[in-house]
Amino acid sequence: MAHETFSEDVQILKAKIAELEEQNNLLKNEISNREKWNALTKVAEDAIIHFDDNGEIIDVNDAFCSHVGLKKHEIISKPLEEFIPYEKHYKLKRQNILLMEAGKAKGILPIVHRNGITFFDVITTRHPLGNLNISVMRDITHKKIMEESITNKDDLVKALFLQAIDGIVFWDLKGKVVNANSSACRIFESSHHEIVGKRFKEFQVKKDENYYKAMTEINETGAGKGQLFFTLPSGKEKLIEFSSRMHSVDGYHMTIFRDVSNRHRMEQELRFSELKCRKVFEGSFDGMILWDEDYIITDVNTSAELSFGISKRKIIGKSIKELVTKCPKKHQELMQHVEQVIQFGQHDSSIILEQRDGTPKHYDFSSKYNVVEGLSLTVFRDITEKMEMQEQLRKSDTLNVIGQLAAGIAHEIRNPMTALKGFVQLLKGSIKKEHEMYYQVITSELQRIDTIINEFLILAKPQAVRFEECDVTKIMKETVDLLGAQAVLHNVQFGTFYEDGGGRVFCEPNQLKKVFINIIKNAIEVMPEGGMIDISFGKSRDNKLHIRIKDEGIGIPPEKLKRLGEPFYTTKDRGTGLGLMVTYRIIEEHKGFIKVESEEGKGTVFNIYLPLIVNED
Repeated sequence: MAHETFSEDVQILKAKIAELEEQNNLLKNEISNREKWNALTKVAEDAIIHFDDNGEIIDVNDAFCSHVGLKKHEIISKPLEEFIPYEKHYKLKRQNILLMEAGKAKGILPIVHRNGITFFDVITTRHPLGNLNISVMRDITHKKIMEESITNKDDLVKALFLQAIDGIVFWDLKGKVVNANSSACRIFESSHHEIVGKRFKEFQVKKDENYYKAMTEINETGAGKGQLFFTLPSGKEKLIEFSSRMHSVDGYHMTIFRDVSNRHRMEQELRFSELKCRKVFEGSFDGMILWDEDYIITDVNTSAELSFGISKRKIIGKSIKELVTKCPKKHQELMQHVEQVIQFGQHDSSIILEQRDGTPKHYDFSSKYNVVEGLSLTVFRDITEKMEMQEQLRKSDTLNVIGQLAAGIAHEIRNPMTALKGFVQLLKGSIKKEHEMYYQVITSELQRIDTIINEFLILAKPQAVRFEECDVTKIMKETVDLLGAQAVLHNVQFGTFYEDGGGRVFCEPNQLKKVFINIIKNAIEVMPEGGMIDISFGKSRDNKLHIRIKDEGIGIPPEKLKRLGEPFYTTKDRGTGLGLMVTYRIIEEHKGFIKVESEEGKGTVFNIYLPLIVNED
């Protein structure tokens, strides 16, 4: 009995020893696994948290500490929810429910720390070594930001597609439209239902050179753009600008359309308007100059070229100030005009400009500032002929008045003059020698009065003139011979340059001789100390006989020069002014004209122009 009891105790003891050995092995395995686990969590790149069922943090690895920027002792024993934003606590509750039901949970948790928020992809399981939970956390912050960015971009692209002003159409490899925005529907004047499913070749396009060029470019390069005329369902034609790119989005092709019909029409109208303005500018009889804010000439029309006698190429690019450079006074007048334009916006003035050949011309200038942005316009007109006609009209009116007066005076004076001349002739035989000088003076003055009366009569009424073909050089030679004695008395010499037979005109010889006598006598009288009178003949450019009579007198000031030929205007002390007046009248009756040039201190030149006889041979 005792032996049996001892055997049972031995068996119980063996069982206990076996149990202790098993527990010891388990403990060794646990210690080994714990050491392995600790070593694993220590070197893991992912963040690892140990927490109990109450959410208190038991342990964390170095990776988690690095992510949140805290030391381990600052984290352990704190509740996990302290690191989760309040509005995300519901995620913790959901995680606990899944742990209880399935033993594991996964999701995305935001962890708040001193540097901001880090988003983690979290897998949580029950701890294999105890009544704990373990969360393995991987940082997906960058991925999260990228996903949100992509989402935002998708939203942006969608918004752009729907709200774009330009029409956007997506079409597949077979050329079928798969989507179109509202702008595309508006451009093609069709509904979304009518456009989607339609093939591109069904659009009515004007297949011109631009069409084939664009299609070739798209097929060869995968992209292309251009402008084409589309015919809409209503029959209306539109010019539409397009840009296409193959395989643009998700394998679909994309084309962007823009209606440029209005722009095209406006460009056409603008081009037509510019053409009209250019034609008006170039075709204007008035000269036109465009100049910028720096006074640089940017354009001139044909009339301006002709007026200045300079080609457009040589004018453009020069300063408007360079139009008058020889004469400082005229340059000042021009600059005053420009300054008035800039100050008041526009200005009108008249300026006399000297041409390259020395002839003065009268111009009316009218300028407007900033007529086009940055450009001012000056319009000018050559009014030389107008001024000459006004001057001739003024002289003609004066001549009419003088003529009427002269007719009356000549008639009233001639009768008593005839009596005086007769009685003086009767007294000639009874004049004593000591009174003979008085007789000569009376006779001379009576002759002078008779000459003045004859000049009055020439002005008073047209003379019965008989024109005949004459050689003017012969008339001039006779005149020079006639005045030769008077020239010698004044120490004046003649320099003559004739062309025999080259000066034939229709004229009244005696009247032309009177013209030459008047001009040459005046030339002799303005040289009291002697000098040279040059007389020459030639042809002008317009095939007129040009007679040039030049003296070496004191010259005539410009203000007096323009009054020559006016009635009773003279530069001589005893002159009447009728001589030159008669001279001008005779030349005008011969269809000619007179131009006078003079320079003070150097002398005066009378230029007489008469129409030559045209040789029919």
